[in-house]
This record gives sequence, structure tokens and C-alpha cells, in this order.
Amino acid sequence: MLGETRKALRSRIPPWLIPVVGYAVSIGCLIWVYRGFDWKGELPKLLATDWRWVTLAVVSDVAVYVIQGWRWKLLLKPLKELSLIRTVQAVYIGLFANEVLPLRTGEVIRCYLLGKWNRLRFSVVVSSAVLERLFDGIWLVAGFYVITLFVELPRLLVEASKVLGLVLVVAVIVMGLAIYYKGRVYRAIARSSRVKLLRMVINGLHVMGNSRSFWWAFIVSLLYLALQIVPVYALVRGYGLDLSLGAAAVVLVILRLGSIPPQAPSNVGAFQFFTILGVRLFGIPRPQATGFATLLFLVVTVPLWLVGFIALLATKMKLEEIHRDAHDELDAQSAIPLPARPADV
Repeated sequence: MLGETRKALRSRIPPWLIPVVGYAVSIGCLIWVYRGFDWKGELPKLLATDWRWVTLAVVSDVAVYVIQGWRWKLLLKPLKELSLIRTVQAVYIGLFANEVLPLRTGEVIRCYLLGKWNRLRFSVVVSSAVLERLFDGIWLVAGFYVITLFVELPRLLVEASKVLGLVLVVAVIVMGLAIYYKGRVYRAIARSSRVKLLRMVINGLHVMGNSRSFWWAFIVSLLYLALQIVPVYALVRGYGLDLSLGAAAVVLVILRLGSIPPQAPSNVGAFQFFTILGVRLFGIPRPQATGFATLLFLVVTVPLWLVGFIALLATKMKLEEIHRDAHDELDAQSAIPLPARPADV
């Protein structure tokens, strides 16, 4: 059972180990990023950034997650008509949790809250979040290949994208089986893992994948990804870097890929590291690249803290309580075994 597997892993891996590794990586990145950085020389340049571009960056970054809430609403439409305000609120609380808690636990929290508010099964909401990440990956890889037609990139980066593309192909095949061949997948699970949570996730994929809103959500995912380029490009212009829109898109792709492994809250350190890595590909000097990475981190992170905190206050709940309840719900559903003969949920 999945619950037993999780307990076994916990007994083998100390609970403090993964967070410690994440913090160590972040600290190492911060040391690398700001070692020898001339704050006195670069701080005036940061303060001289054109605030019209900063405002555009902030507004577009906030809008990105409104689009995510809309997409989430579309994905779950076959199950229940949700309030856009509620989906956006759950998204922002999850983002706020990611900013203050390690290992991106906000993904679990946002799914728990939306399920609780709308009386949806937690596992079904989780399956919608899985679809979101799959959509993001498909458009991210597709966009990256389009960029390579216009921007020359290091071979290592291109090869890494091919590996990610292969992983996505496998994920799409698995998703397709769950959507169109649910009965066969149920029988396979019954023979192997006997995990009820996984069966309910597959059922959620089946219901959502056979609806018209599923394909609208897939299209909206392109808008969600494209809008994320705007804050990067706006700050490129505001900070005075000589980079094209395509270069800003490359920086975004590198940032998204770099955010995949679990890290410290806010991806601090790693965020700046991968921003510098992306900007340096286009010949930007290290001091300017570090200043831009600092500016980008502040502009796209501080609004998330503020809006997420307001969204959390509106629930009249404490984050630590939500965090505990969400993980208790995950453990409870993971521990329920499958019946001998699987049936529809």
C-alpha cells in the first residue's frame, strides 16, 4: 500500500535530511551569486530601474496566477462548477506556503483547501494538479524547441530538453491510458499496488479528460506560460539589459527547469543562480546579471507574499494548521486499500 511505502521511506530517510539538503543548496547558491558582488556600485542601478516596467512586471505576475485559477476551474468543471475567486485564493495560499515552507508543500495545501471548500475528494483535486503540471511541461518543451529555431543555445541545454521531452511523452501515454482505458488500468493496479488513492486519481483523470473543458484548459495553459515571459521581459527593459523577447523566454525556461528539484522556501539562492545562468548565455556581464537576478527575485516574489498572505487571512485559519490537516488527509487517503474488485468511484 502507498501508506506503508511512505512510512517505510520515512523510517529510512530522516525527516530533516531533505530540508537540510535544500537549505544547503540554497546557501551554496547564495554564496556563489553574491560573492564579490559590488553592492555600492550596483544598488544605485537597481534603484534607477524604470518603475513603469516594474509596475507592468508586478501586474502581469499577479495575472499569471489568476489565469492558473481559471485553468483549474476549467479542469474541474466536469465535476463541479467552482468559483474563480476560490480557485485563485487556493492558488495564492499555496504559493504563499511555498514561499515560507520548504519542499513546495503548497501544492498539497492548495489541493486540500479547494477540496474542502467545494466538497471534492482530495485525490480528484490532486489529479487536476497533476494535469496542470503535465500541461505546463508540454507547452514548456514545445516553446523551448520553438526558441531554439531563433536563438542559439548550448548543446547541453538542448540535450537536457530532449530528455525532459521523452519523460513527458511517457507521462502523456500514461495519462492517455488513464483517460481512455480506465478499466484496464484499474485491473493492472488491482494486480500490483492495490492503492485506492491511485485508483481515485485515475478516475479523476478519466472524468476530466473526456470533457470539452479539458482541452480549453490545455489551451489556457499556453496563455499561462506565455504570460510568465512578460515580467522577465519587462524587467529586462526596465533594468536596461540588451536582451530580446526570445532571450527573456529562454531565461524563463531555465528558471522553470531549475525550480523542479525541492529547494528552500521561495527557491532563494537557486532562483538567482539560474537567472544568472540564463542571462549570461547572452553575454551579459556578471555584475549586471547578478543585479538583474536580484531585481527579478524581489519583483516576482514580494507580490506573492502580500497577495498570498491576504488570501490566507481571508480563511481565518493558520498556515500551520492547514499544513497539518492537508498532510493528514494525504496520509489518510494513501492508507486506504483497494477492494478485491475495483469499481467506479
